[in-house]
Amino acid sequence: MLWHTAQAFLASAEIDTVLIVTTPGAEPLVQRFPGCGFDAPRLVEVDCGGDSRHASVMHGLAALRGLGAQDGDWVLVHDAARPGLTPALVARLIAAVEAQGVQAAGGILALPVADTLKRADGTQHIDATIQREGLWQAQTPQMFPVGLLERALRGALAQHRIVTDEASAMEASGHKPLLVAGALRNFKVTYPDDFALAEAILRRANHD
Repeated sequence: MLWHTAQAFLASAEIDTVLIVTTPGAEPLVQRFPGCGFDAPRLVEVDCGGDSRHASVMHGLAALRGLGAQDGDWVLVHDAARPGLTPALVARLIAAVEAQGVQAAGGILALPVADTLKRADGTQHIDATIQREGLWQAQTPQMFPVGLLERALRGALAQHRIVTDEASAMEASGHKPLLVAGALRNFKVTYPDDFALAEAILRRANHD
């Protein structure tokens, strides 16, 4: 999954550097998977992952700073568990965010919720139906200026809030990230059955 994810970014001309955050002390990807392209010139691996997504992203941003990233540079944060990402989706997000002009605070790929949503009680019985109008399912990448995202993540941490995506931290800082239409193929591999679905999508893409 990580290889497919990395390829989507490496195939995007708009991306300068692909930074992969791995577990501290992990064997480098280029050694674990020789010949798979993890030695690409624009790819950098850092074993600075934290005990949460929040921590891992903060450590990754620090690593980008070490590579010369500035406050106004854009960073796209992506889940490695979304191998269905394509260069076209990356380009769509970048174009939509940049079209907002100098005041842009960032944006995320997302999909309008199509299903009826139910809230469960403590016994897995339906407690209420949630109106889906205006609801979107967040995806990644999520794209923000490096400086703004750093401050938002630090602010959330100062409030003892561990956010599960970067947009949440930006929202808490008073920003309203743009919602950009994603794609069903960019789903997050979470449950056992998801692996077969992801494999089918990627196999079809390789044959197209």
